[in-house]
Amino acid sequence: MSKIIISCAITGSIHTPSMSPHLPVTADQIATQAIDAANAGATVLHLHARDPANGRPSADPAHWMGFLPRIKAGCGSIVNMTTGGSAIMSLDQRLAAPIQAQPELCSLNMGSMNFALYPMLGKRKTWLHDWEEPFLRGTDDLVFKNTPRDIEAVLTRMGTQRGARFEFECYDVSHLYMLKHFEDRGMIRAPIFVQFVMGVLGGIAAEPEHLIHLKATADRLFADRYLFSVLAAGRKQMSLAAMAAGMGGHVRVGLEDNLYIAQGQLAKSNAEQVEKIRRIVEELGRVVATPDEARAILGTKGADAVGF
Repeated sequence: MSKIIISCAITGSIHTPSMSPHLPVTADQIATQAIDAANAGATVLHLHARDPANGRPSADPAHWMGFLPRIKAGCGSIVNMTTGGSAIMSLDQRLAAPIQAQPELCSLNMGSMNFALYPMLGKRKTWLHDWEEPFLRGTDDLVFKNTPRDIEAVLTRMGTQRGARFEFECYDVSHLYMLKHFEDRGMIRAPIFVQFVMGVLGGIAAEPEHLIHLKATADRLFADRYLFSVLAAGRKQMSLAAMAAGMGGHVRVGLEDNLYIAQGQLAKSNAEQVEKIRRIVEELGRVVATPDEARAILGTKGADAVGF
């Protein structure tokens, strides 16, 4: 496949405001950076919300609606809303905004897992907000819960009832087998869009050998019924994205996954990362898909069928 989908994860729920002055937290910042990333070549915009007062991850639909309509009006890219939210949110909290907004695409984590962020504490001594340090410190005892019952609920409430397609986030090989389980139950239809999530402590490490194994496993389980994308959290973001592009896959970048553009150099925006990966994949002979081409590839319902 020559066409490549570039996803950009704009803000996420992992990094805290003290880690980078360029991390978008307000509705205006999120909307502006999302539209700029789209203009740089991001076909899919993966979104989380934050409380603009303190940058804390938020499930409040009002915070989401502060930027969703602006993004839709400002670009044609596919909006991909998280159903993972933050590991400290309940399932009902995580689904409140997606149920209201009815996006074309949702992310769906394919299992429960340890989600350890506390090693980030060693990189910083001062904090802008009083919630940041306790939040990170507490992740040595944090489990992101997404049981088979939770997965079924998301597939039903967002997919069956609201027509969303899914980006299935697989943090380890076991998640591919859970995905196959739900395909066997008839709850997932091709094309299956798999995001290999690498480099989160608690999931599979960001190593080339692991990417090869993930793809070989997915090939065996799903044959030609799936397409894959790769995100590598941290310093291997670009190298593993380049490897994915060379293997015929799709790629994801963004400040949710990595705050840097080069070693020791903070990225000034999400668009800067999109521009860099676009240069890389085009040098590899790949052609960046337009939003409409991505809609056809993923089989989404179209921007006119969303609720924002």
